[in-house]
Amino acid sequence: MPDSVLAAIIAGTATLSASFLQFKSASRLDGGARQSAAARRKNRLQRIVLFVILGGAAVSGFALSQWLTAGERAAEGALQRELQARVAEISHTASDLELTRTKARAEIETGLLRGIGAEGVAVTATVAACRPALAIGPPGASPPDVPSEAGTPAGRACTEAEASPVTLCATIPANATITEVALFSRPVDAETPWSASRLVPGQESVQARFAEKYSESAPEAGTRQVCQGFAHWSSDHARAVRVIVRYSL
Repeated sequence: MPDSVLAAIIAGTATLSASFLQFKSASRLDGGARQSAAARRKNRLQRIVLFVILGGAAVSGFALSQWLTAGERAAEGALQRELQARVAEISHTASDLELTRTKARAEIETGLLRGIGAEGVAVTATVAACRPALAIGPPGASPPDVPSEAGTPAGRACTEAEASPVTLCATIPANATITEVALFSRPVDAETPWSASRLVPGQESVQARFAEKYSESAPEAGTRQVCQGFAHWSSDHARAVRVIVRYSL
C-alpha cells in the first residue's frame, strides 16, 4: 500500500475515533435528561452533528488521499510517456540503421557487379577434334583412303555439316546491358595469347566458326544467360575456345 493512502487512512481513523469519543462524552453528560423533550432534541442535534463530522471526515480523508497520490500519478505518467518516447526513438533509430545497412549492401553489390561487367565474364571450353563417320561403299569395295603426309592411308576429313556444335554461356545480372561479346579460338597446344586469337562472329578460321549472333535466355532469379555457339570440324587437333561477355549497370 502506498504511504499516501496509508496516511489518509490513519487520518480518517483518528477523526472517527475523536468523533466517537465526543459522542460518548455527550451521551454521559446528558444521560439524566433523556426523558425531557429538550434533551431529546439536543441529543438528536448531537447525532446530526456527529453524522456531519463523520461524513466530513470521510470526504476529507478521501480528498487527502487523492491529493497525496496525485503527485505520484503525475510522476508515473510522465515517466511512462518518457519511456514510450525512448522506445519510439530506439525503434526509429533501428529502422534507420537497417535501411542504411540495406542501401550500403546494395551499393557494394552493385559496385562489385559493375567491376565484373567492365572486366567481363569469361567462359572457356575445349572442343575435341572431329571424328568423321566411316564412308560406306558398295558391297565388296574397300573404303576410300586419303593419303597422309607419311604415305599411309588416313581417315576421311570432316565437313562443317558433320561438326558437333558446342554452346558457351555466361551468366550476367538480369538488368545488365550487354556492351561487348568477345570471341577467341586457338589450338589447344598453341602458345598464342588470347588477345591474338580473337575472331569475328561468323568468321571461319582453321575449320572453326562462331555463330553469327549470340542468344539470351529469359531472366530468372535476377540473372540471365548470354550464349554463343561454336562449331569445329578439324580432325587434326582440338581447339580451346573462349567467350567474354562485358556489360554495364
